[in-house]
Amino acid sequence: MNEDQVKGKAKDIGGKIQEEVGKVVGSSEQQAKGLSKQVEGKVQEKFGDAKEVLKDQGNR
Repeated sequence: MNEDQVKGKAKDIGGKIQEEVGKVVGSSEQQAKGLSKQVEGKVQEKFGDAKEVLKDQGNR
């Protein structure tokens, strides 16, 4: 597991929390920010996944 995978997962989880908090307090802005963070985190996590695949290919 590399740094991008870890940071991406953390952003995704943080975004989910932010989205839920936005729902609880009735803030559509916070919900949108949370969803945006989730997308950013998932993209970073997938980038980390791709780096791992390339690293594994290089070790063959």
